[in-house]
Amino acid sequence: MISANRVAPPKSEDKPAGTIAGSLRRFGISEEDYMLPARHQIQMVSPDGALVPLDEQGTQPGHEYPIPADQELATAYEQLVIGRRVNDQNSALVRQGRMAVYPSSHGQEACQVAAALCLSGGDWMFPTYRDSVAIMARGVDPVQVMTLFRGDWHGGYNPNERNVGIQSTPLTTQLLHAVGVAHAAKLRGEETVVLAMCGDGATSEGDFHEALNFAAVFKLPVIFFVQNNKYAISVPLAHQSVAPSLAHKAVGYGMAGERVDGNDLVALLAVLGRAVKLAREGSGPLLVEAHTYRMQAHTNADDATRYREDSEVVEWQAKDPLARMRTYLTDRGLLDDAVESRIAERAEVVAAQLREGLSEDLSVDPQDLFKYVFSSPTRQLEEQSALLADELSREEATK
Repeated sequence: MISANRVAPPKSEDKPAGTIAGSLRRFGISEEDYMLPARHQIQMVSPDGALVPLDEQGTQPGHEYPIPADQELATAYEQLVIGRRVNDQNSALVRQGRMAVYPSSHGQEACQVAAALCLSGGDWMFPTYRDSVAIMARGVDPVQVMTLFRGDWHGGYNPNERNVGIQSTPLTTQLLHAVGVAHAAKLRGEETVVLAMCGDGATSEGDFHEALNFAAVFKLPVIFFVQNNKYAISVPLAHQSVAPSLAHKAVGYGMAGERVDGNDLVALLAVLGRAVKLAREGSGPLLVEAHTYRMQAHTNADDATRYREDSEVVEWQAKDPLARMRTYLTDRGLLDDAVESRIAERAEVVAAQLREGLSEDLSVDPQDLFKYVFSSPTRQLEEQSALLADELSREEATK
């Protein structure tokens, strides 16, 4: 897709109206070379925090991409620390009964942070239910993000304020929303790029096919970002797909695919950043698969020990994105105890904000069941609303 040994496609003005095939041939690029992912996942920093060296040919996967700038890495690390603190705090709030449920992204925070930081202000992001950290990194108020999981009737935040779709619980419906926004932006002549997030389980859904096919046919500026954390709740990836990788699914739709180490924040920033650039330049949709791992249960209602071994979790603990990034930045001289302390303090501020905000009692109006179904209530809704009002008044009279 975007490795140096597979040249990026020409810009949109060089492309024919039909497919990119003719344009690729003009530039001496085969469609296969452009679309197929690298033979190995892109990795720039190893699990022990060391920069991955080039091989003898100088083509070690990962180093075809330039390393992001120091300031970008420092900003990303701060969001990574905040994300881990948010995950731990929210898990504690569930145990305290302040939240109904929480799908933790502990261990996947690098994917979350990179997804948010690769986009410009005018771009759009469409998250899943597990992408709370990404939404916060995009600038949405933490308490508003968690409103959905405390059991309120609405999603908690205005999507138009930060160009972030409401978190989607049904698998892959957000991909169709993302494609719709990208199509509208293209029709208006805007340079908007849309990032659509999903998990490995979502790639088995019909909406996944429909979204990718539509995006490819109309050459929409959408990045389909698949966080492959190895399980669709309890179903392992091997029982979902026998494709060489999920990134290989891209070529079937006529788009480029790439796979990246989802616990390597440096590689994620490089790969997603380049993908956004290509999409903005008119290369059409792209699929990026990030290999990561959900360290905790699917939600607090799940017992992960029923379908995976503790030894597997221990193996992935050694690949922790937070520890990896901390070591890398420390060795580069970009992180010391003083900086680490300041970042930890900022993370605690967010955690305190969550504790305080989610401790407040909700003001519930039962009539909200009917107010926001249609802009103009139907006769049936009006009748139901009146019945509920009558019942509530009778209960109040008996007190």
